[in-house]
Amino acid sequence: MNLIELVQGDITEQHVDVVVNAANSSLLGGGGVDGAIHRKGGPAILEACRKLRAGHYGRGLKTGQAVATTAGKLPARWVVHTVGPVWSATEDRSGLLADCYRNSMLAAAELGACSIAFPAISTGIYRWPVESAAKIALTTLAEEVPGITSVRLVLFDKKTYDVFSENAQDKK
Repeated sequence: MNLIELVQGDITEQHVDVVVNAANSSLLGGGGVDGAIHRKGGPAILEACRKLRAGHYGRGLKTGQAVATTAGKLPARWVVHTVGPVWSATEDRSGLLADCYRNSMLAAAELGACSIAFPAISTGIYRWPVESAAKIALTTLAEEVPGITSVRLVLFDKKTYDVFSENAQDKK
């Protein structure tokens, strides 16, 4: 079982092998975490994403999938982009949210990464309830992935950090 570190902070400042980007399907930048990663990482990330769109991901990245690019000017080595699901009160999309975490870990492992930092995927503009997102993230990230030795959840604000922290305590 992976030990998961929770920190309140900025995902773009994490000194890890991989930072995970809560991307939109276009891979071409957006708001929230996606915009912050593209701004701070610089044009190399956008250029790499454009190459992905020109190739295998011509129609964009599907929800739950993950793909890696350079990290540009970020202190990480790579960015793994994943598209989280939009919250729905009428359709259970929790499997897709779990896939974001799982597939990002697998993509990082394929790169040879040992350390990875995640945001709270889908809890911003995609409106996923933080309590539910915390349970899904913590359960999925506890799964062993060979080669990954450090898993960090980087939570932007105190409220989100507190919810994740309470749920992590419940897991012990």
